[in-house]
Amino acid sequence: MKNYKKIITGVFLSCVLTFSMFGCGKKEDTETTEAKATTEAAKEEEKTEKEADKKVETADYVFTLKSSGNSWENNGFTCAQYDGVIKNNTGNAGSDWKVELTVPEGSKLESGWNGEYDLSGTKLTITAVDYNQEIPAKGEIPFGFILDTKTSYEPEGKLLIGGSTYAVNDESAVSEKTDTAEAEKDDKKDSKKDNKKVAAKDTSGTPFANHGKLSVKGTDLVDKNGELYQLKGVSTHGLSWFPEYVNKQAFEDLSAYGVNAIRLAMYTDEYAGYCNGGDQAKLKNLIDTGVTACDELGMYVIIDWHILHDNDPTIHMDEAKVFFDEISKKYADHDNVIYEICNEPNGGTTWETVKSYAETIIPIIRANDKDGIIIVGTPTWSQDVDIASQNPIEGESNIMYAVHFYASTHKQEIRNKVETARENGIAVIISECSITEASGNGSINYDEAQKWADLIAEDNLSFFAWNLSNKDEQSSILKSSVTKTSGFTDDDLSETGKWFMELCGK
Repeated sequence: MKNYKKIITGVFLSCVLTFSMFGCGKKEDTETTEAKATTEAAKEEEKTEKEADKKVETADYVFTLKSSGNSWENNGFTCAQYDGVIKNNTGNAGSDWKVELTVPEGSKLESGWNGEYDLSGTKLTITAVDYNQEIPAKGEIPFGFILDTKTSYEPEGKLLIGGSTYAVNDESAVSEKTDTAEAEKDDKKDSKKDNKKVAAKDTSGTPFANHGKLSVKGTDLVDKNGELYQLKGVSTHGLSWFPEYVNKQAFEDLSAYGVNAIRLAMYTDEYAGYCNGGDQAKLKNLIDTGVTACDELGMYVIIDWHILHDNDPTIHMDEAKVFFDEISKKYADHDNVIYEICNEPNGGTTWETVKSYAETIIPIIRANDKDGIIIVGTPTWSQDVDIASQNPIEGESNIMYAVHFYASTHKQEIRNKVETARENGIAVIISECSITEASGNGSINYDEAQKWADLIAEDNLSFFAWNLSNKDEQSSILKSSVTKTSGFTDDDLSETGKWFMELCGK
């Protein structure tokens, strides 16, 4: 019985253990199944999210348009700058783009760049111009405008391209950078470094004492010895508005940073401009003060006929004839004086019109100053140097063609224009530039600024920073809090001013 009891007990225990094992196994299987289901669901959700992300990242085009933050009041209107970018995320160039925007009733278009603009009622249409008909593969094009409105305005509209429509400021689509494109840029950059041109340095004395009268040789600016030379300049703001900065001590302060030239910007058609109610005698006296200061400091000086809102230089052709005849007679024996005959043609003004204007004004100057350097502006706010290079002014020497850049707005597409113009054999000068947006205000783009600095160094391009004033905007080289008009120190310089002074010292 004792043995049977053991057997029965053993069997009983075996059954209990077996039952327990099977019971536990079922519970574990249930939990495992549930866990697997949860994991699979999570994986499926993650897969869906990744597919959505992938779809977002490969969206063909992204169209953004935002206020630059630069605005002001004028006669009951709020005037504001808007900056747009169209990004092409595809591997092929896009063409024939068009932007359609809805703007407040009664809006006025003050200006626009990098496109053809048409405002009809509440519809603002922007279409491509010759040089940006195509949006490069994996590239982008910027544009912008200044709009006057009586009510607040948030950009509303769409991009039409390739048979598709893209809503403004739908930033769910992300542009992807390509390593190949960056590598190609680096290769090109390295190649250019190997052929970098080096300008003659100012080792002692003044710039003019060392280098004398400048001239144009092919695509280059050279000194009296035929050596490459580079003007590193600063432009005044409008002489009517900031006359106090035209003084010898201020120019001398800048020269200590490596600045060797000053541009005297005399607005023509703006408020109190030379052709719009300005005191012409006073403005010419300011020019004389500036030229005299540069004479005494051995600096070079540009006298700038600063057209802007007058768009077309022929609008004030008669005044320009009289002005440049008088100025060139007065300063014919000043070998440091350079004439800039039209700042920024815009508003659809063609190169043919600008060229015709130049061919009228240049002989007037040449009758008095046989070989002074003359700078000719180019269409689209002095960006279309490539177009000018296809049909340059013939039969004249010492002619340079202006290109202007504002690094946050004007990027590789404008640098390409500079390269094309030089390849076509004309001399390019950057007679106005900054590292801000095209308005002279807004964001600073240090990356694009450096790319411009690289091109300036590689091609030995002369440049003039905008502007010498304490105006409360990013492009002023002085802080807005600085009230003195000379005796400048590093602490008085704005971020823009510090960047340019460092560039001038290199």
